[in-house]
Amino acid sequence: MFIVTNYTLAVIFCLVTMICWGSWGNTQKLVSKNWRYELFYWDYVIGMVLFTVLLGLTMGSIGSEGRPFCEDLAQASSSSIWWVILGGVIFNASNILLSASISMAGMAVAFPLGVGIALVLGVIVNYLGVPTDNAALLFTGVALITIAIICNGVASGKMQKGDDKEGASAHKKGLILAIVAGVLMGFFYRFVVKGMDVENFVNPAPGMLTPYSAIFIFSIGVLLSNFVFNTLVMRYPFVGKPVGYGEYFKGSFPTHLCGMLGGAIWGLGTAFSYIASGEAG
Repeated sequence: MFIVTNYTLAVIFCLVTMICWGSWGNTQKLVSKNWRYELFYWDYVIGMVLFTVLLGLTMGSIGSEGRPFCEDLAQASSSSIWWVILGGVIFNASNILLSASISMAGMAVAFPLGVGIALVLGVIVNYLGVPTDNAALLFTGVALITIAIICNGVASGKMQKGDDKEGASAHKKGLILAIVAGVLMGFFYRFVVKGMDVENFVNPAPGMLTPYSAIFIFSIGVLLSNFVFNTLVMRYPFVGKPVGYGEYFKGSFPTHLCGMLGGAIWGLGTAFSYIASGEAG
């Protein structure tokens, strides 16, 4: 499998992760005028699963180091698999709330708030679990993210002053959902790490997963939990009327493809964060 072997490349992969995590939501906005976010989210999850399979069969199966994708899946212990699936379930709960928040509060507000909180908590939680070098630089970045979240919240409040009462109520609900989503999202990776050997991708421990198999198992956890979480949200939506599965099959091919693209973009970013984790910390 392809392995990142130097710190500079690991940081570049992390930059790609930031771009992907910050941009997949644009695909939801592209179809939001005529497509409910609950329906978009099914395409998003399907795109995620398909992309992780493709990644495993390509980058995860080349090179002479590490275990190839299929071999790695075959040797994985049940405990490693369940830890990663649990991480996928927690992430999915948070991401559905984030998608709902985007539909109510807008991407410019919900995304920085939800993902910003997730970044801050994620750094703290993961640093406590596996400390890395240069804590001062790391937590300076966390402080800047926190300031950015506060500034974004202040700007959002000023923008809402002239809105109607119903719109203001939906906006407030969206902000609350973004906060809850961010808190949940800050914890999912700790569970994924428990099923991965992040210390040695070249000669990983028996039974442990490596990045390509982990992101695939993770996406399966997202898919399976989606039948519970998204079904509930479709039946009891945060805003609007309930929507049935029959509506999903009425969507056009470009609409479905846009949602799958969103899942693929997110999958690429997350896979690169897993691949870089050994070198970057």
